[in-house]
Amino acid sequence: MAKPKTFYICNECGAESPQWFGKCPACGTYNSLEEQISIQSSVDVPSRGGVSGWQSAQGNGKSHGKPAKARASLTFDQITDRQIARWESGYEELDRVLGGGVVPGSMVLIGGDPGIGKSTLLLQVSNQLAQKYRILYVTGEESGQQVKLRASRLGVSKTLNVVNKDQITVVGDTTLRINPDSIGADLYVLPETDLEEILREIDSLKPNVAVIDSIQTVFFPALTSAPGSVAQVRECTAALMKVAKHEDITMLIVGHVTKEGAIAGPKVLEHLVDTVLYFEGDRFASHRLLRTVKNRFGATHEIGIFEMVTDGLREVANPSELFLGNRDDPAPGTAIVVACEGTRPIVVELQALVSPTSYPSPRRAATGIDYNRLVQILAVLEKRVGIPMSKLDSYVASAGGLNVEEPAVDLGIAIAIVASFRDRIVDPGTVLIGEVGLGGQVRSVSQMELRLKEAAKLGFKRAIVPKGQKFPDLDIEILPVAKVIDAIIAAIPHQELTADDLEPDEDE
Repeated sequence: MAKPKTFYICNECGAESPQWFGKCPACGTYNSLEEQISIQSSVDVPSRGGVSGWQSAQGNGKSHGKPAKARASLTFDQITDRQIARWESGYEELDRVLGGGVVPGSMVLIGGDPGIGKSTLLLQVSNQLAQKYRILYVTGEESGQQVKLRASRLGVSKTLNVVNKDQITVVGDTTLRINPDSIGADLYVLPETDLEEILREIDSLKPNVAVIDSIQTVFFPALTSAPGSVAQVRECTAALMKVAKHEDITMLIVGHVTKEGAIAGPKVLEHLVDTVLYFEGDRFASHRLLRTVKNRFGATHEIGIFEMVTDGLREVANPSELFLGNRDDPAPGTAIVVACEGTRPIVVELQALVSPTSYPSPRRAATGIDYNRLVQILAVLEKRVGIPMSKLDSYVASAGGLNVEEPAVDLGIAIAIVASFRDRIVDPGTVLIGEVGLGGQVRSVSQMELRLKEAAKLGFKRAIVPKGQKFPDLDIEILPVAKVIDAIIAAIPHQELTADDLEPDEDE
């Protein structure tokens, strides 16, 4: 009988340790090590240098001149081609993030803060898919009555069967009756946390899509650890992945996040699934961002924008209007930039406030932009332009709380800071695109044509861009610049002095 071996696994990062520590040696999380017991096999595994059974059958690994022959591997010519038809989820924003639609047999992991709207989104998507496909909604955090109550509030409590033209009988003028032959498209709710019961229901119901809300509540009875632990999450996800690939069932899984915002559980959880989505947003704002960080069937770093209303989540058709301020009443210290999230250009308003500091060292605050890039731009303005930023407090924020951390918004940040310092108004019909180098130069950025088309579509008349790039023929004036000082002169209009400006102040 093999002797049991005890080891400890961190429930945050999945690192193994031979003994218990108060803090995980890998990630530094306190009280995260959990005891696990494994039984060593009594069968000795041959070492790398030893001779195993199949090697003995082949004569100590020698082929004796026999031609090489594949046992289970295939060449690309032997693999049959299969056209994957994506399913429309009913929400264009979600389809964009997924790469064009839901891929049959894929596994999608959705994470986000508590109360951000993950369950609301999946329930609305399940209702849309249930018009054509059979959906199983597994809830481990709510009862069936709670899910039905939330569905009634969202207006999706009553689902329909497949509605095709050849399956509908017109009764009177407006009443539609579904033919009895149209079966198979429904939304089923299963309040369960036992993995074996969930797999039995999937095998019996044969759904097209299964929603697991959430994976941290599902447990495998054969494991002694508690639900949500590293072992439970890993084994349950692996079992669901095997069913999804074997039965061609799409799995939509909800995952909890840690205090840092990452998916809770072992990192292998993100490696197992095909797509990882993050549902994020400011709790004080109504909009929500669905961002992809991994996608085997499409591009990464795509975003979908939703708005939380009384009856659930609603798509935002034109996100640029959401993150664009009032152009009719511009204020000093604002600049318009065009940021790209994946393949989507978004026009964003940046706001800056510069004031004399009251502290030995000035304060810097950044909301929606990278703090390190802000500090770097402030140093460039002081060294290359001559603005005494070391004596000024600087506050920069993006309108709407959108995170714009790409280098293409550097020029907009610099112009907004200079406009606030000089108390000038940047022309509201001007957009700024470019990266600021440490030498004060304006560097070129990617996807310039896409950004300019979005600016021209929204009615902007001028675009200050890096010099040396090719520009499309659009109804917008292009002003190429090579230095930051050139962009400042072009963006901030010169103010003529009047006689009143030359008069001394009364207190002097």
